[in-house]
Formats: sequence, structure tokens, C-alpha cells
Amino acid sequence: MSKELIRLANCTMAFDGEVVLDNINLYINDKEFLTLLGPSGCGKTTTLRIIGGFQEPTSGDVFFDGVRINSIPPHKRAVNTVFQRYALFPHLNVFENIAFGLRIPKVDPETKKKVKLPEQEIHDRVMEMLQVVNLKGFEKRRITQLSGGQQQRVAIARALVNRPKVLLLDEPLGALDLKLRKDMQNELKRIQQSLGITFIYVTHDQEEALAMSDTVVVMDGGKIQQIGTPEDIYNEPKNAFVADFIGESNILDGIMRADGVVEIFNRKFQCLDKGFLPDEPVDVVIRPEDVDIVPEDQGQLKGTVTSVTFKGVHYDTIVDFYGFKWLIQTTDFCPVDSRIGIKIDPDGIHVMKKSQYSGMFGDYSSYSEEYDEIGDATLEPEEEEGERDEE
Repeated sequence: MSKELIRLANCTMAFDGEVVLDNINLYINDKEFLTLLGPSGCGKTTTLRIIGGFQEPTSGDVFFDGVRINSIPPHKRAVNTVFQRYALFPHLNVFENIAFGLRIPKVDPETKKKVKLPEQEIHDRVMEMLQVVNLKGFEKRRITQLSGGQQQRVAIARALVNRPKVLLLDEPLGALDLKLRKDMQNELKRIQQSLGITFIYVTHDQEEALAMSDTVVVMDGGKIQQIGTPEDIYNEPKNAFVADFIGESNILDGIMRADGVVEIFNRKFQCLDKGFLPDEPVDVVIRPEDVDIVPEDQGQLKGTVTSVTFKGVHYDTIVDFYGFKWLIQTTDFCPVDSRIGIKIDPDGIHVMKKSQYSGMFGDYSSYSEEYDEIGDATLEPEEEEGERDEE
């Protein structure tokens, strides 16, 4: 059984009276890879900064290994941080960047005197970290001679060389191109597993969260919406926000007629969900890959294709059913304006209770409102989370 390492108990954070974290309760296990996932302004970076000691919660408690650490500064916590901006020293080579923290004298707990590490120990620990991040032989390179991915590995090595119990990573892959990001996802997971320490990772990228994490914490509006494994979060979302934010989703109004029977568009579908009240209004999630296209006369529902986009391994096909547009991901090409039918197996339907997010994601719910906002000149740019306290 995993040992609990960090606990946030009833943590609230407010800036100038505006609540950005609302009574957060969360525990993190030793040697766990946990991701805080959500859109800009959801509270994920603030949560990370509280764990790191960069901010103290307005109310609530932070515990590390059972000890309350609210007022303990960052440099006295067994935690280190890797930021999106790596903050490497351009005038130092790779070895000296990684060794920088080791060269700072530490106070001996017994003698209370500052003590420097021996040069041999510094050398051994730096070389060990270079091996861990696959940069052996790069120790004499200048930072300006490295690629973005190599610079990030140096930043990770510098954070790990002090042997923290927890590594905090604040969107560290954001500056990398797509292919390098995917490579570094695998590298980060490998490093975490090889060292056996806790990683707490912040991102707005759902694919990153699903690919790397043992546990995903989905946040919105300063609150935790759901905690679970990547599989649970994707297959069993708790509400319409989680379903819409994690992957592509068709989110529909339905009525739970009985255990295992949900009604959509006045048609009854078999499902696996139970425990709802008879005739209870519900939200129904159907993932695009769980819809089978069949001839119109064989379909449980019939609709008209309105858009087709080739994505390489499949087509993104938008289909209008009674004025509600679905996204279907299929290897079958269906031309625009063609009439089709669809079938959905019971395990392709997920039923959720109504929530504050119900009705917020209209037809083809994965369409992002941010796309509209990009072209709206009347909207002011949104202030990045955490900037208010840094000004």
C-alpha cells in the first residue's frame, strides 16, 4: 500500500478578495506521478506553488510526511521545481549548471555551521544525474549549444541532483515542439520510475496527463472536479466539464428510464449505468470513437454528414442528428450531405448526473470557445494564473 507523503487540507487561496483556490482537499502518495490538469486560471499552478512553499494558503493546512509545513520556506522543503522557463545560466557549462546548488554551503544540523560538499561528491552526483537524463558526455557543453530538449534535461538534472523527495514540474514541455514533447513525456516517466520519487506535474494538455500520470486531478474554477487514474478520468467522467475537457466528447441530454436504459432523442439505448432515479434527467457522454456508422436503415439514429476532415488514421466526421451535431471518428469515408445511421454498444455510453456544467457544451461539445475568443477584439487578454502576486 502506498504511503501518503503530501496532504492539502481545506486549502483556500485568495488574491485581493478573489478566491482562486476554494477549499481544496488532496493527498499525494510517495513515488506517485500525479498531474494537476485544467484550463488557464483553474488553480493548478497556485496549488503547485503552495506545495513548493512559494505561496502560503489564505486558510487551510499543508502537510509533508505528517508535519505541517505552511510557513516553511521553499529552500527548507524536500521539494525542487522545474519551470517552463528553465532559468539555466548561459555563462556556465552543463556540469556547472547542474552542480550550482551543490556548491552552496549547507548548514550542518548538529554543528549549526555551514559546510561545503567535497568536490569529489559534487562530481559523482552530477555525473550520476547526467546518466539519469541521458546527457553523459555533454558535461562541458555550453547551454547555448544545446537543443530545447537537452536544455530541459539539464534543468531536470539540476533539480534532481539535490535529491528531493518531490519534484514539481510547471508545464515544463510547453516550449518544445510536438515530437520533442512526446519524446520527453516518455523520458519524464522513465526518470520518475528509475529514481522512485514523487512527481507533481502541472499541465493544460490532456494527452500529457493521460500518457504520464498514475493519478490525474482535474481542476476548474479553483475546485477539484475529479481525481482518478487516466483510465477512470477518460472512461468515467464525473461531470460535463471533465468529459468535455478530457478528449473529444459528444455530451447529450438524456433521461434515465431505468437501470441500464437511457433515452436520447426519444430513443431508448442500453447502457451499463445504474443507481439513478426513474426518469431522472442526466447528461450522456458518447466518445467519437465509440460510434459505429451503418447504413441509414440499420441505424439506431439517422443523420446527415455536414463535415469531413482527414486526420491520417481516421476521419473526423460531423453528423447532424435532429439539429445536434456529433463528432464521429471513423475509418469509413462518408461524403458531405450523405445520410447515415449509427449504432452504439452499451459500453460506449456513459451516464452522468446533471451538474453546474450541464448544457454548457452544446452540439459538438469539444469545439472550443477559445477559438471564438481569438477573433473577438473586444475581449481583454486573460491574466495568467499566479501573475497577480508577482507584480
